[in-house]
This record gives sequence, C-alpha cells and structure tokens, in this order.
Amino acid sequence: MEMYINGEWVSAPSTMPIVSPYFKEVIDIVPVATPAQADQALAAAVQGAKAMARLTGYERMQILQRTANLVAANVEDLARTISLEEGKPLSESRTEASRIPDLLRLCAFEGTQIRGETLPLDSHEGAQGKLGMTLRVPCGVIVAITPFNYPLLLVAHKIGPALAAGNAVILKPANTTPLTALKFTKLFLEAGLPANGLQCITGSGSQLGPQLCADERVRKITFTGSTGVGVKITRVAGVKKLSLELGSNAPLVILPDADLDAVADATVAGGFANAGQVCISAQRILVDRAVYADFLDALKTRVERISVGDPMADGVKLSAMISEGEAMRVSDWIKEAVHDGARVVIGGQRDGAVYAPTIVADVQPQMKISCEELFGPAVAVTPVKDIAEAIAQTNNSRYGLSAGIFTRDVTNAMRFAREAESGNVHINWTPQWRADFMPYGGFKGSGIGKEGPRYAIEEMTELKTVVIHGLG
Repeated sequence: MEMYINGEWVSAPSTMPIVSPYFKEVIDIVPVATPAQADQALAAAVQGAKAMARLTGYERMQILQRTANLVAANVEDLARTISLEEGKPLSESRTEASRIPDLLRLCAFEGTQIRGETLPLDSHEGAQGKLGMTLRVPCGVIVAITPFNYPLLLVAHKIGPALAAGNAVILKPANTTPLTALKFTKLFLEAGLPANGLQCITGSGSQLGPQLCADERVRKITFTGSTGVGVKITRVAGVKKLSLELGSNAPLVILPDADLDAVADATVAGGFANAGQVCISAQRILVDRAVYADFLDALKTRVERISVGDPMADGVKLSAMISEGEAMRVSDWIKEAVHDGARVVIGGQRDGAVYAPTIVADVQPQMKISCEELFGPAVAVTPVKDIAEAIAQTNNSRYGLSAGIFTRDVTNAMRFAREAESGNVHINWTPQWRADFMPYGGFKGSGIGKEGPRYAIEEMTELKTVVIHGLG
C-alpha cells in the first residue's frame, strides 16, 4: 500500500512489511518515507492549511458527514484490517470501527460551533469609540502522531477535530498499524477533502518524528503514546501548541461495601480488553483487606472463562499482543514481581505474541507491574486497609490519566472524586471507559491537553483579538 503525500499516493525507495501479530504473516508492505518526502509533506501541508481555512464551516461539516457515511459503509473491512494488523479480536475491532461515524458527525457539528466573544472595552479608560471581539482561527499545520492500540479510533480523535476546525493534518500512524490509517485517509479524500488537507506518511517514527515535530511550519502537535516519547517531543518541538496523551497505570479501588460479583465482571471488561493494551486499562487493583480474598476468588472464576485464540474466530475475547517482544516483556515483568514476593493466581503463560489473561496478587506498590505502565493482559492486585490508604496508593504514581472506585458510600465516592489525582474519575466502574464527546486527558506524567471534539477543537484553534477604532 502506498502513502499519501502532496496530493498523490506514492512509494519510497525502502519499504517495511506489516506483519499480523497472531498469524505471523505479512499482510501488506508500506513505504518508509525519506526525509525529503517528509519535507515535501510539510510544504504541501502549508498549502493545504490555506485551502482548509478558505472552506466555510458548512463545507467542512459536509465533508466530515460524507466521510462518516463512507466509514459506516466500510465498517467490516476496517474492522478486519484492525484485527489483522493489531491483533485484537474482531468483535472489539467492529466496536472500534462502529464508533467512528458518530464521532465524525460530532466533529462536524462542533466545527460549526466555533465562537468568539465581544470584549467590554468601555471598561478601560480611554477606550471610548472602540469595539473589541475575539475570533477563533485554525492553527494551520497540525502533526498527528498516533499509537497502535486503537489504529482507527485514536486517529479519528485527532483528524476529525483538526479538519473540522479548518486545519491541515500530517498523519504519522504507528509503524505496526498504518494500514487502517491509510484506508481512512482514502475515505476522507473520496468524501471531497482538499488534496493537501490530509497527508498520511509511513515509516520510522524515531526518524520522521523529530523532523516533523521540530519544523517551524508546524503550529500544533497532537500525540498519543508513551511518556518517554512525549518528553522527547517537548524537547524538539520549539514554540508550538502541544496535546500529549501519554502513559498510565490506572488504579481501581474496591471498598468492602462493593458488590464483588459486579466488580469482578467490570474488572474483566476493564482489565483485559485489547489484551490490556489500553492506556486506561485497569492495571492496579487496590482492594480493601476485608474483601481481598473474596474478590480474588470472584475474579479468578471470570478470568478462567476468557476465550483466547484466533482474533477472527467467533467468541474469542483475547488474542495477540502487538508483538512477541511485547508479550515477552510482560512475561518478564510478572516473573520479576513473583521473584519479589507476588504470586500468580491464574495465567502467566505465553505462546508467541499471545499472553494468557493473568491475575497477580500480593503486589507491592514498588513492583514494576504496579508503578510502571504494564500495557498487557494482567492485573496487579494489592491489599489496602481503608479508603485513606487506597487514595494514597492511587496518587502514589507519576501518572494520572484515569481512576475508578467501587463503593455504595456516597461520602467515600465523593472523597475519592475530589482527592484522586487523575484527569478522569469513575464511580462504580473501572478506569477504562470513555465517551467520545467528553473531555479526556491526564494529570502529571499522563500528559497535557484534552481530547473530545469540542475540547480538541479549542486546542486546535488560535484566539485572535480584534479591536475596531474610531466608532464615535
């Protein structure tokens, strides 16, 4: 498959194979963009930004709505592509792809609602006869760098708001999952997007990223990925607007008054979806000692029922991680925890890129599977003595993206909501939940900025002040 630069589908001198992590087969080959091609994309994006800014909000809305309709007609093809290149079960991929039409329609609407305000200049001495107002205008050129774990949803959360606001976008998808992004790009072009309004460039992130992020023609960078890479982006970006959705190790607190059957069901949903490769996956399970053993028993019976295997097969709930190397890393972290005193309740086996759903109990906060981002199909369960210790452990992290608590006590629930150092807090659900319209972003090392169409559009526009003089 070719990449899209400067209004054309193009190849490159070098290519890279896209390998299915479960089937271990090459499913396609994509170009490895050269520095010259990246520069070509940047120059074209400057022209694309001018073309996008000339479109009215209505025209941009129509393009996004047509794209939404095209995605709706291609959900099955997009879902199969996601499963082949990323490894998640087809049922999850269908859910991901099915969210996109409504997300794009929401972006289309919010793009027509960009507003400024009038300024009360007459409150300032000497401002008689002047009228002030603010306008929101597009940033211009936006670089969007996306991760592998949701190769359609997280791309749409960047491209949709950016285009709705009148920007041009250079999309750099993850090396391992570019095929979905390339197909998505084709649908935007088929819907009538200006030729340079969107470009999709494939290749090495470590080589292309610094070039794209450091370029002065870029005004805004939106990135989802690891905290380490996010820090590198801040060091090379220069004077730019940044939205960084970074790492996490999301905690889930379980108090003694919780319904343990409901909690166990939710923990399976929130801890093992997409083989745990979700930034808000329930990773640290902090359980009151009074119900610790009962919770582990309830969770074990449910984890035993998770069907593992071929991502394209009906009924499969967990399949391959993105690579065998990542599965080996998860295995190593869990072995290290066991060596230091934790115990595996169930799971712990690896077959290639498939790591069995795993419960690790008696985990200490300093263990890597608790204090770092595991990003794999395992939950780390730790006993706590009360709500105070649970909140202390929740906040004992350099991350702060999402957190959850199960309790029937409204006082404890609201205390947790106030005191948890997290951008998202869920009461009586796991940290892994997101509505596409809500503001979404983290505290501390989990990043800066907010996604969600309305909030992303604000981040992807500039505020301009206009003063009219001489009105009397």
